[in-house]
Amino acid sequence: MRALLLVLFVLALPARAEEAKPYVGNMDVHIAQKGDSFAALARKHGLGFVEMRAANPGVDPWGPPPGATVTLPTRHLLPDAPRQGIVINLPEARLYSFGGQEPASYPIGIGREGLETPVGKTTVRAKVEAPTWRPTPRMRAEDPSLPEVVPPGPDNPMGSHALYLGWPQYAIHGTNKPLGVGRRVSSGCIRLDPHDIPRLFAVTPVGAPVRVVNQPVKAAWVDGTLYVEVSPTMAQSFEMEDEGRIAAPALSLQDWSHLNAVIGDKAAEVDWGRLRTALREARGYPTPVSVTATLEEGAPD
Repeated sequence: MRALLLVLFVLALPARAEEAKPYVGNMDVHIAQKGDSFAALARKHGLGFVEMRAANPGVDPWGPPPGATVTLPTRHLLPDAPRQGIVINLPEARLYSFGGQEPASYPIGIGREGLETPVGKTTVRAKVEAPTWRPTPRMRAEDPSLPEVVPPGPDNPMGSHALYLGWPQYAIHGTNKPLGVGRRVSSGCIRLDPHDIPRLFAVTPVGAPVRVVNQPVKAAWVDGTLYVEVSPTMAQSFEMEDEGRIAAPALSLQDWSHLNAVIGDKAAEVDWGRLRTALREARGYPTPVSVTATLEEGAPD
């Protein structure tokens, strides 16, 4: 019980007015039971497999010991981007939707190595329910058994809904392989869990802006406390998936520039030791790094 309380105290952020929140969701924990796995817990709680690995170092992802406290990283700082339409942050493999009354966040599958999802700005050019899948020539060259056309249905890799983007051959769509959500497994498209894609489809109009960013480090001040959220970089995602840890942080000049911009003239309020630890561990959830931050800060909602 003491361990459970400590986790909740450290991970929860203070509640604020909806319009002022720089984050979505609420942190939670799960007490492991026999038969649990990170893959099953991730689907149940709207998470991805890699972010479950990052948040729970040292825990067996295929059989956490019964009674163990499993962190559910279900709160996320918003990316540094306009809060309009759809924002996709590749390192955390998450999509942020601003089409509803409140922001929403979903785990996603993204492009694998060599077939990366592009970074940049585009729009939703078309919406299709029950899409037809046409494998590209490259896909059929790699796998000659693929048909020219796959009609709508349970065997369609695009799932039940598709949002076609202004970039040719790229779409945000469902999937018939939900275990790939939260991982780098696609040919560049963005895959959502079958339960999530209808909700995104319903609140996203044609013409909505779509921004794809690469931000492994996010930061925000919440009620006077600085929080940072660090995810494995794109290059580190496979290491985190396989090993449950990364050997060393790999921050870019862009990451440091973002941190400096958020910190501003409050450098004296930052606990730099805590910040370095957060950057090194890359746990993928908001961590308080202010000098005044304590285990009691940010009582559970």
